[in-house]
Amino acid sequence: MHSFIPPERFFPYLTWTDIQSMPDKENVVIIQPVGAIEQHGPHLPLIVDAAIGVGVLGKAMEKLDASIPAYALPNLYYGKSNEHWHFPGTITLSTATLTTIIMEVGESIYRAGFRKLVLMNSHGGQPQVMQMAARDLHVKYDDFLVFPLFTWRVPNITKDLLTPKEAALGMHAGDAETSIMLSILPEQVKLEKAVAEYPPEQSESSLLSWEGKLPVAWVTRDISKTGVIGDPTTATKEKGDRILESVANGWVQVIQDIYTYRQAKVEKD
Repeated sequence: MHSFIPPERFFPYLTWTDIQSMPDKENVVIIQPVGAIEQHGPHLPLIVDAAIGVGVLGKAMEKLDASIPAYALPNLYYGKSNEHWHFPGTITLSTATLTTIIMEVGESIYRAGFRKLVLMNSHGGQPQVMQMAARDLHVKYDDFLVFPLFTWRVPNITKDLLTPKEAALGMHAGDAETSIMLSILPEQVKLEKAVAEYPPEQSESSLLSWEGKLPVAWVTRDISKTGVIGDPTTATKEKGDRILESVANGWVQVIQDIYTYRQAKVEKD
């Protein structure tokens, strides 16, 4: 049931008495991986985002110093994936439903006495949901520290291994995701079916972009026929092993930082 997570770090394997007697609960790091079940082109399974999150977290938990108390909650497989729902197999929650789930999970963790919750999101279509839910949880519980983090944003070498075009435009099911899946779940990758497809180019005079500071709202079928936005044909397991190791190392650093983090307090006059 724990998948890639070390069993001693898997929250559901604890008993209620384990949790009741746990020391220094306000600094124990609880991590909620959040993925998605959505299309990833003809060569990758629907589970990509969920698999990457749990695969990275499991590797990080293996590396984490045993003296740092941190536990992984069960992966939340479904996310807000309606940008992909024109491709069969995608399962999506609404923004409201996903927000409610995150809020109620967070409230349960708080009620158990924990005060640090990481929302480890691996799907690019929902960082804003994580950020708003995290803020609302902190507004509701002043001493609850909630960290809405994106799996790929920790320090890592991924972009160094990609072509400049892929690093700039490879947003979905491209080289990086395919390579790391070759490392995590190689038997589920159909590399012979991989195709490269990039989004239509924006006008050079335009300030707008598909992603970035001034984005346009889009759904996948607007910019891709295959569901791929990038070039997976250059993916390799060797590259994926390096990416997995690097992203996991970044997460070790982040978990350590969160463990030692203390709530900021402005002194009142």
